[in-house]
Amino acid sequence: MAWAPVENALIEVQSAPAPMRFVGRQPIVDEKGCLFGYELLSRPKPANVPPSDPEAATREIVEYWSMLLTHRGDVPAFVNCTRASLIDGAVTLLPSSNTVLEILEDIEADPELIAACSALRKQGYRFALDDFSPHPSRAPLIELADLIKIDFLASDAKARREIYSMARGARIRFLAEKIETREERATALSEGCSVFQGYFFSRPVTVASRALPQNHLVYLWLLAALRRHPADLDEIERLVMADATLAYRVLRLANSVLHALQHDITTVRRALLMVGDDAMRRMVSVALASSLAGHRSSPLLSMALVRARFCELLAARIGAAPDELYLLGLLSLLDVLLETPIESILKVLPISSEMKSALAGQPSPQLVPLRLVCCLETCDWPQCEAIAHAAGLSEHAVAGLYLEAVRWGSAALRAL
Repeated sequence: MAWAPVENALIEVQSAPAPMRFVGRQPIVDEKGCLFGYELLSRPKPANVPPSDPEAATREIVEYWSMLLTHRGDVPAFVNCTRASLIDGAVTLLPSSNTVLEILEDIEADPELIAACSALRKQGYRFALDDFSPHPSRAPLIELADLIKIDFLASDAKARREIYSMARGARIRFLAEKIETREERATALSEGCSVFQGYFFSRPVTVASRALPQNHLVYLWLLAALRRHPADLDEIERLVMADATLAYRVLRLANSVLHALQHDITTVRRALLMVGDDAMRRMVSVALASSLAGHRSSPLLSMALVRARFCELLAARIGAAPDELYLLGLLSLLDVLLETPIESILKVLPISSEMKSALAGQPSPQLVPLRLVCCLETCDWPQCEAIAHAAGLSEHAVAGLYLEAVRWGSAALRAL
């Protein structure tokens, strides 16, 4: 199972006259690879920028989560909290139904903090103990917590055994963070961790000789048909109808809030006709990505959708074709979705040589938006700024486009 690495929803948080700041989000998954939540991460300021109010990062996270929160059914957000934000109740601006408050490792567990957190817990907030250390002074926090986060890079097996021992008997889950390999995930699972976070499973273990299943070849033909101008609706309808799951997903998307049509759409033909050419290409591509994902984790599919939409939105800024960049973003995780080497896929993928070069990581003008979105995902801020600057893009523009892409990707994922 391939899980997505850091997927960052980057936004500009304006709090004049403070300088522009960015926030990212990192997926947290359960033992089955299903999305459990997101940790919201504040971008550190550059060295040449004076330090801000120590509560600024928490305020930025609050504003960011409020902008992304679209409905009460969203997965929980894990928010790093300062001592002051817990005691003065600033965190109550976040919904208790889907917020997990992280108590940082340097916050003293004194009676005032325990009382404040107990009151928050009565309001429905859950707690996670971040970078937990097996020190007796931290023991009072265990009764408040729903999760204990264990840093697998900073702790050894002995320290982890002490943590597990301290929490014995408590109704608590262990979250292994900074997991980077399958082996580390297996170790964490064997020790009793059931929730995971980190740069792991971003690429599959593949067999070079593995052949693409026949239905996946049909999907590739459909991708080629979607790129033709004008679109051949007869061909697209035929290919969609050849796969019942794909046809179902197209109908679900056509009837979702993504298109806000006045009447229910009950046939694939009508769905293709009603939403318009560009929307039709996006709709079928989203359904296609979901079918390709199959058993894959939702964070991975979400990443593919966000990449596609971000590249499409960026196209107008760099004078490229939106539908081509949309497809490029969507296909950029095809090797992970299919668990097949990209070289094998490119041999049968009916796309232009320029797009093949970009997917293979070779120098290409189309590689710019893909490189940019990958840097956003991994919080590689220096590279992100360098690519944006070379392309004549402001950080403000990049941040806004990425937030829009995340919102659209979340809506598309829910519609599926």
